[in-house]
Amino acid sequence: MKSLCVYCGSNPGSKPIYTERAIALGDRIAREGMRLVYGGGNVGLMGSVANAVLEAGGEVTGVIPQQLADWEVAHRGLTSLEIVGSMHERKSRMFDLSDGFVALPGGFGTMEEIFEMLTWRQLGIGNKPCAFLDVDGFYAPLLGMIDRMVEERFLHPAQRADLWYGSDIDEMLEWMQHYSPAQASKWIDEKVRGALR
Repeated sequence: MKSLCVYCGSNPGSKPIYTERAIALGDRIAREGMRLVYGGGNVGLMGSVANAVLEAGGEVTGVIPQQLADWEVAHRGLTSLEIVGSMHERKSRMFDLSDGFVALPGGFGTMEEIFEMLTWRQLGIGNKPCAFLDVDGFYAPLLGMIDRMVEERFLHPAQRADLWYGSDIDEMLEWMQHYSPAQASKWIDEKVRGALR
């Protein structure tokens, strides 16, 4: 794994521990010799993780839409900053640049980006590992909802098992380094699959 994409909030959140964990992850990415790929912002957890990588001597590639760059939230001190035309282009480019995806705490944008990567993997568009790096129980309710999707047969159990959730950076990186994609179908019932052919 050479490049790790991190999705996270453009706000720092309500607790100092969010920033502390973003910095810890950024420092670890640099020490592992990986490049950080992220949304290119200089604010919130985004700025914290990027600055931590840079301060530890690592490389950072930011990908940001022109609109956000115009709002002056682009980080101008990165190893490289790519300005694209839309959010769709941003996500596609970040996918191309990255070997895996991690979600730190964040809002709508963070959720949308990591879930799109999970959906692409589910559909066979990509086969890259996705992880939720929990901080102070932030993602516990969301993982409960994902478990509910499995219980109600909207999500295959193997696909639930195909994402990592936890708070330990070492464990997460170990899992990502040895990741093998699940071979489950998106559709749970063979009868349903046949009807859709």
